[in-house]
Amino acid sequence: MNIQKIIARALCALALCTLLNKANAQGTSVTGANYISTAVPFLSITPDSRAGAMGNTGVATSPDHNSMFWNAAKYSFTKSEAGISASYTPWLREITDDMSLSYLSGYYSLDKYQTIAASFRYFSLGDIFLQQQADDIPIKKSPYELSIDVAYSRLLGDNLSGAIAFRYIFSDISQGGYDNLSKTANAFAADLSIYHRKEYGSSHNPSVWSWGVNVSNIGSKISYSDDSEKEFIPTNLRIGSTYKHQIDQYNSISVSLDMNKLLVPSSSGRKIDENDDNLSSNKNDKSVMSGIFSSFSDAPNGMSEEFKEITWSLGLEYWYQNQFAVRTGYFHENEDKGNRKFYTAGVGVKLSMFDLDFSYLIPSSQNNPLQNTLRVSISANLDLKSNRR
Repeated sequence: MNIQKIIARALCALALCTLLNKANAQGTSVTGANYISTAVPFLSITPDSRAGAMGNTGVATSPDHNSMFWNAAKYSFTKSEAGISASYTPWLREITDDMSLSYLSGYYSLDKYQTIAASFRYFSLGDIFLQQQADDIPIKKSPYELSIDVAYSRLLGDNLSGAIAFRYIFSDISQGGYDNLSKTANAFAADLSIYHRKEYGSSHNPSVWSWGVNVSNIGSKISYSDDSEKEFIPTNLRIGSTYKHQIDQYNSISVSLDMNKLLVPSSSGRKIDENDDNLSSNKNDKSVMSGIFSSFSDAPNGMSEEFKEITWSLGLEYWYQNQFAVRTGYFHENEDKGNRKFYTAGVGVKLSMFDLDFSYLIPSSQNNPLQNTLRVSISANLDLKSNRR
């Protein structure tokens, strides 16, 4: 294997590590082969502080500026005519100090039925210095990945909305390798989502029940060189529900539950023999649509393992006078599928037209590369709608 391929694959493994939590023994699957890997895993990293504080729930929570990532259909129920948000997440600070995820999102309501939105995501893998020989002058590389999204959301009824989003994905994690022979990778994808909400009870102390479904990253496979096989991007199904209760004039509380499943083939074609050059040929030979539909029934150990591929998120959010929020949550992934298990906490403050949110990740095991992950988001509401339901 030449040096360019070694470098490209090493950097791919590094990017995958950031999402799958394989950097510690507790994060390794029992079998070592049944976790599901994809290209560009940064597309699955939670970008904003509110959801990050609520155990990574978001598909059915109340609409906010960052709904593009979770469920773009929620934009149809926003209370402001327009809004913009910026989020920043230092990544894997326990093992490096220069990786980060930056996220910018915004929306604008065309009228009371239609809303458009856009977002920009930038994942920096920091600086890497490459040498072929010990006495060579190091070459500095700064690998990164990004995506650009646009979405259209529309009310389909008093309580129902739907949305479609389009995404461009760019990945330059190899930076050409040592001799600039590896290439950058590009892909296109789409999201389809729906959102339903309905109020119950009195006007003084109403309750709101909502649910949402989002199928994200339905798109082309990706490759970093002309002679390598194309890999799946993280096509994903997220289903969730939220119940919010207005306790009294000053206090409200909501609870959210999300379930999440990757819609890519399981690693059933992966062989344990490290000398086999075709470790994942069976998996990546499938078409995108075939991979989506087969993902519900292709786990090596049958339906019991299919259920292990589902991750669960639970979140709680408390508001006082709609100005100060306290949030907490829990995220669970089966030990055979990545073994990410962690608690989350955070706060939010509304300051006039601005919202400021923080979140903090607390792992359930020691020596976890995700521990102490801190997210910060700042959002601005640009106008109050007079014609909003």
